[in-house]
Amino acid sequence: MPGFTSEVLTANEAASVTRVPLKQVHRIIDAGLLRGRVEMRRGSRVIVGSGLVGLRLAWLTAETLTPTARRRIVERAIATDATSVVAADPLKVDLKPIAAEVKIGLNRLRKAKAMVARDPGILGGQPVFAGTRVLVHDIADMLTSGDTVEAIHAAYPQLTLDQIGLGADYALAYPRRGRPPVKPVWRTAPAKSSRTVRLDDLPAAS
Repeated sequence: MPGFTSEVLTANEAASVTRVPLKQVHRIIDAGLLRGRVEMRRGSRVIVGSGLVGLRLAWLTAETLTPTARRRIVERAIATDATSVVAADPLKVDLKPIAAEVKIGLNRLRKAKAMVARDPGILGGQPVFAGTRVLVHDIADMLTSGDTVEAIHAAYPQLTLDQIGLGADYALAYPRRGRPPVKPVWRTAPAKSSRTVRLDDLPAAS
């Protein structure tokens, strides 16, 4: 797809951008569905160019197409960075809505990276929200544990609602290293709700 030629993302970054679970990202790569759009760089697999659109397409069609049809449609989708509609009789898929979703994910990741600071003099160089001493991964862990954005904002008013949401994007793309996180002291009550992400139905060309 146009606009993705220069993109090179790790599996974790791709999971954050495409909203495909990390385990499924690796399974899709292992199955060879993104052949030609996966490379080895510095000892790690990365997804390049239209492979990002192919990744989300492979995820969306996992339960709706046969393995053969799924492989065929994904292969055609990633064959060139200029493809906007793919057809594998009798199926035709408009890739523009999927590409738009991926672009939104890329923009969110860029914003997430821009709001994070790492300074050896602040908490040992761990990623914090710029201008604060609040660890990004702590906020992401709270969201994963079921705390609402509003509850976290009440506990950390120096963070905006947008920053809190973007913290989850950053943590997924760049996982915490080292020891498991410690439960924040302020959390003494059970989580009030859980956070879910809804996957849209696969769009088809008319």
